[in-house]
Amino acid sequence: MDPAKSTTIECILQEVMTVGRRLKGMDSNISALTAETKSIGMDIAGFQNRVTGLEQRITAVENHLKGIPERDHELLFLHSKVIDLQDRSRRDSVRFFGFLENSEGSDTKGFLRNTIPVITGLTFDPPLEFQWAHRLGPKQQDSPIWPHPINACFLRH
Repeated sequence: MDPAKSTTIECILQEVMTVGRRLKGMDSNISALTAETKSIGMDIAGFQNRVTGLEQRITAVENHLKGIPERDHELLFLHSKVIDLQDRSRRDSVRFFGFLENSEGSDTKGFLRNTIPVITGLTFDPPLEFQWAHRLGPKQQDSPIWPHPINACFLRH
């Protein structure tokens, strides 16, 4: 065999072996990149699931928040109704002043039912009826004659 051909064949063989080694190195690098790509794909899938869950929760919160103005409007309406009912409940309230402490005894309604006709000189038929009656303020322990107001609500006939 010709020495020049022999040298050429040896050079080619060395180049093929070098290429073979490089291919083996590239093969292991490709395997590592494939594994890393799979791992990244799994992470992305997990993130997609989490984002989907967050989107559903955000949608639920937004839907809940849409109802708040309606509830605020209803709350304002109910508040105005409560104020109106409180005002109406005060219409029949009467406050009497100047009665001495403990003059009503334990029956404030009975005391008023008997005292008002005497003070006014009027007779009531049917007799006066009270929905409620009570003293205002604390009992005065140091002065048994201190005048205290009595708050009462008449029942309508």
